[in-house]
Amino acid sequence: VGGDGGPPVVGDSGPPADAATLDRVAAVVEAWADAQLAENPAVLGVEHENDNGVRRWLMRLTGEEKQFISVWFALRQRSLSVEAYFMPGPEENVEQLWTYLLRLNARIGGLRFAIGLEEAVYLMGATSVHHVCEDELDRLLGCAYAYSEAYFRPAMRIGYATRFPA
Repeated sequence: VGGDGGPPVVGDSGPPADAATLDRVAAVVEAWADAQLAENPAVLGVEHENDNGVRRWLMRLTGEEKQFISVWFALRQRSLSVEAYFMPGPEENVEQLWTYLLRLNARIGGLRFAIGLEEAVYLMGATSVHHVCEDELDRLLGCAYAYSEAYFRPAMRIGYATRFPA
């Protein structure tokens, strides 16, 4: 989805960063993620991997409306992309759900709703490698958490209406 062969995401423009810049940005993300794990009670775990030169961090969070929130950060030459699984593809009221999410996209910032594989819904966004800092990482993770908490239940009630009692 997104930066893995899909359409470009915000932050994919501009000159590519050199190896030293990417190493510095990776160190910022790594230190920030470790601090989140130690200090943020919503963060359950952090995993790091290097996949064909793309450095990735998976942060697992716990929420109240959505029990688990998985947020991927991926460092590429031009951007740090963010992707959070939001919900499975809807079983019913598909057009109504897409309309709801597109209207939300007009009001929210930081991340946007997107359709991924098998019609699953994701929150996606990116920032330039040159803008990565603790405040920006906090903002992006906060968006993933806040939007999952605020919009998960209403979206599920639309896309899986018959599974929820009236």
